[in-house]
Amino acid sequence: MKPLLSCLNGDKPNTPPIWLMRQAGRYLPEYRQLRQQAPNFVEFCFNPEMAAEATLQPIRRFGMDGAILFADILLIPHALGCRVRFMEGVGPVFEPITSADALSQTEEWREIVAPVGETVRRVRAALPAETTLIGFAGAPWTVATYLVEGGTSRDHAKTRAWAFSDPVGFDALIQRLVDTTVDYLAMQVDAGADVVQLFDSWAGALPADGIERWSLAPCVAVATRLRERYPQLPVIVFPRAVGPAAAWYATSGAFAGVGIDSSIPPQWAAETLQPHCVVQGNLDPLVLRAGGEALQNSAQSIQRALQGGRHIFNLGHGVVPDTSLEHVGELVRLIRGEV
Repeated sequence: MKPLLSCLNGDKPNTPPIWLMRQAGRYLPEYRQLRQQAPNFVEFCFNPEMAAEATLQPIRRFGMDGAILFADILLIPHALGCRVRFMEGVGPVFEPITSADALSQTEEWREIVAPVGETVRRVRAALPAETTLIGFAGAPWTVATYLVEGGTSRDHAKTRAWAFSDPVGFDALIQRLVDTTVDYLAMQVDAGADVVQLFDSWAGALPADGIERWSLAPCVAVATRLRERYPQLPVIVFPRAVGPAAAWYATSGAFAGVGIDSSIPPQWAAETLQPHCVVQGNLDPLVLRAGGEALQNSAQSIQRALQGGRHIFNLGHGVVPDTSLEHVGELVRLIRGEV
């Protein structure tokens, strides 16, 4: 039995399954050692042996209920001809685009991302039988912001300005990303992913009507088309910083689970979201870094608030790099009632 998959499929386990966003990464010494073997981050992600090893490292160390594929949300635009570079201290860097025509219209992108499918196959073969394999992609809006801004942005002003001033042209970009994301995630499912998650990290940069048009609607489209191909496939969406608009995702009927960030009160999520889907979240990553009494109190408070429905314990965002290994292990034991 896979507790995380069972939870998404309608069962309510006595103990919530647990996995953590960015559970594979820089806080693990074995990851840092592995990363040194690749010339750059993109090549690391496209190396099935290394990416599979990175995916498996936190499972070996902590035994989480879910193993999330080690990759990056920007591999799709990279494969579509908008090459990304990851610069130390800066993050991802693109040549900014101003038209959907900047994305390649050929099918060559499938060959470029094919190593990701091989990574999934390798992880699937090595995972314990009880561990759910989670594939993922960036949501179209979030991926679009990186393309238009040329990298990370504080206010996403260029992207919002384009969307508001030329909604038809911007819709063309979103639609191209929807189509590609569906096929990219389908490749992961065919290779062995049990569940897929859409990360809409910058959904909260939009106003309410923009959330509905450029975050919610594209995510629903991706999930709906995937479930047409794979009727039993659970899809999780993580629309970060959308506040009460999280209810739109939960009530859409498209998602088996909705991830919530740390700003959303768990009791509100229990009352508003849990009647419709699994709630995933939402411990503050800095509470995990702090550890001790703060970690114990916050984790237990979240569990109490969400214990009446289906809940996957996770963070409200990703593990921060300087998080103590001991704190991660303590959290896993705490959620499982082993401390």
